[in-house]
Amino acid sequence: MASRTDDDGPAEPETPAPSLLEQMGGVSGLIYSTIPVLVFVPANTAFGLRAAIVAALAAAAVIFAIRLARRERLAPAISGLLGVAICVFIANRVGDAKGYFLFGIWTTLVYAVVFVISIVVRWPLVGVAWNLVNGDGMGWRRHRRTLLAYDLATALWAAVFGARYLAQSRLYDEGETGWLAVTRIAMGWPLTALAILGTILLVRRATREEHDVEQVADGADEAEDRGQ
Repeated sequence: MASRTDDDGPAEPETPAPSLLEQMGGVSGLIYSTIPVLVFVPANTAFGLRAAIVAALAAAAVIFAIRLARRERLAPAISGLLGVAICVFIANRVGDAKGYFLFGIWTTLVYAVVFVISIVVRWPLVGVAWNLVNGDGMGWRRHRRTLLAYDLATALWAAVFGARYLAQSRLYDEGETGWLAVTRIAMGWPLTALAILGTILLVRRATREEHDVEQVADGADEAEDRGQ
């Protein structure tokens, strides 16, 4: 682990940048996100929409308290609780349990569109986010192969979000609340894990190629300096 020194005291270890999975709440965060859904659908079937809303909110509140007690990252905990609150609010306004999934459906569409646009304008979001988190700047955009690797990683996420939208929007139109829950879970953390794995492989390749290009450039500069 790298360390930092200053004039006023001993070296202090640098806090490592959180990984992509940690930014999303970790493996536990992906699992937590399925629990309110697993509570909401059976409760709606057995006791009706109002009871399902109360059950989902209660489950989200318990999860939030557990995450605070375990001192997990605060942002994913808050976003998880807020997300459930928005979903049950929409379900209540729509007057149908399938409304619980509407926010997530439209969110996946927005994500897919934004990721595609970022590729078109040559600022792939995976590259931007990865290098901002790690404090590496935006020099990677000058390397064609590095940019291509980040394009592919961003396209992978766009495909995941697009697939979720297409599958879930069709089930929503057909009123298949139970299958909406199954699809949301099945296309949730498993596809997210696959996208994260693909991203890591592509980013490692991009980083390695960028490093190789920089080494060649440094070698050329040194040779030019010796020639002078």
